[in-house]
Amino acid sequence: MALVKLNSKEVAQLEKLLVATRDARLMKRAHALLWLRGGDSVTAVAARLRVTRQTVYYWTARFEARADLPIESRVADGARNGRPCTALGIIDPLIEQVIETDPRESGYRSTIWTAALLRHHLAEEHELCVSAKSISRALERLRFRWKRPRHTPARRALHWRQAKGG
Repeated sequence: MALVKLNSKEVAQLEKLLVATRDARLMKRAHALLWLRGGDSVTAVAARLRVTRQTVYYWTARFEARADLPIESRVADGARNGRPCTALGIIDPLIEQVIETDPRESGYRSTIWTAALLRHHLAEEHELCVSAKSISRALERLRFRWKRPRHTPARRALHWRQAKGG
């Protein structure tokens, strides 16, 4: 017995979606629904798509719960409820204010701003807890570039052979 009951119109729409979409997630879900309709087991479909069986059950439940929506919306991702980005757009003006100044003016014992120092500054002055990666992304958005100091080895003296005893 098939886990999913699809009418011929839904089957045609899913097959059309497989041809038209470039989104791998939609393709996986459409394939899963068609294979389940064909009689494949949930275990076989999950193994074929390299997902868990529970994921396949979620996909089918979401597909059936969205019966009134267009086929692409029925197969699409569910709403995400994770924590939203907090630093995006907030730290950019704060970094822009301080980046051109000397860190010693703010009481730090450094002559240049580093990601760790900017992170510490945002935590102390603005009570923002951000990662060094967020700071790097903000600097990239502001078009600032990090440059490492160039290492130049010491040049030999003109009379180095005499100094070595040669």
